[in-house]
Amino acid sequence: MNSRRPQRRSRRFLKWGLVSGLLLALTVSCMAPLSGAADKLSLLSQQDNSDVGLAEAGSSADIPPRMLKAYKNAVHLIGSKVPKCRGMRWPVLAGIARVESHHAAGRSIASNGDIRPKIYGVLLNGSGAGGNTSVFNDTDHGKWDATATGERAVGPFQFMPATWETTGQDGNKDGDRDPHNADDAALGAAVYLCGKGRNLAVASQLRAAIFQYNHSNEYVAGVTSWIRQYSAAAASSGSHSVKGITGTARNVIEAALSQRGEPYSWGGGNASGKSTGSCCSPSGKSGAGINGFDCSGLTTYAFARAGIRLPRTAAAQAGRGRRIPASAGQGALQPGDLVFFGYAPGRDSTIYHVGIYLGGGQMINAARPGTLVRKDPVDAMDGYAGGARLL
Repeated sequence: MNSRRPQRRSRRFLKWGLVSGLLLALTVSCMAPLSGAADKLSLLSQQDNSDVGLAEAGSSADIPPRMLKAYKNAVHLIGSKVPKCRGMRWPVLAGIARVESHHAAGRSIASNGDIRPKIYGVLLNGSGAGGNTSVFNDTDHGKWDATATGERAVGPFQFMPATWETTGQDGNKDGDRDPHNADDAALGAAVYLCGKGRNLAVASQLRAAIFQYNHSNEYVAGVTSWIRQYSAAAASSGSHSVKGITGTARNVIEAALSQRGEPYSWGGGNASGKSTGSCCSPSGKSGAGINGFDCSGLTTYAFARAGIRLPRTAAAQAGRGRRIPASAGQGALQPGDLVFFGYAPGRDSTIYHVGIYLGGGQMINAARPGTLVRKDPVDAMDGYAGGARLL
């Protein structure tokens, strides 16, 4: 399982680099539709899932609710599979899945957890494609990886077929063990990480588990970073105090916080409040039947409560006020600042998201289709692009 992983990852980074190159030629915001480009952006578009009734579904901005449900289900079941395992938490599984498949980015996730299209890694035949130089002979006759000419990793947790045969689990209790099912794969990953009974609350044992998953110090560092971010997201899912925040900034923040729980609606929201949106997001989700906010609709509304008129898109809003560069770090932000995210930080034309900074590393935002207006860590989203101070 682990010996092929560092080789496979280089292909994924190349793939994302090519998609990012496409984005540089586009003006991107949480509002502006990318007509004709949705299929090319599918790798960057997170699965938009309407399963928002899940408790803590808003505990991280970039995890589709159905995937988060699978991670939490695995934590619930791990005690029956590895009784001696301690310290298994959903951020641990989320950290692995974030690096392995970006939480099944661009795929549809059914209510039973089935992921389509299925996720396959590069064929590990020593051809050099994607950086792989080792040969892995076929072990499953194509049962899991759809090829009998060699092996390739499968599913959102990128299991090798041989590893899945010994580690795979039936997480959704349908009588089948399928690495292309979110519940099954998450529980299988939990079992693999737990080993014979690790205590993952101990840093050294957590590191050993991640290293076993992929013998790469770079991989361990990357996964660990995401675990920290998701842990912070889970810890911050409660209310936020505006104590100590005064004046116009307080008015803006209170206006934004008052909309928590309202649904995300692509193109929704304006200076007067929530509204039905339009069609369609890069992943094809329409806000036409949803009364709510998208990211820039929420900021437009909140700042209007303070008498400040903003342009409608995230990228355009970056041109207002005093720009705070990403290089200044989050420590330069103050409550009430706009906070931006871009596909190419440093190039405002690629900004795709905006939120309102609350302080303490937190923001209020309408994250993505299938979620509610909520509070998130700034670090929970990719491509921090600095902020803007209008107050």
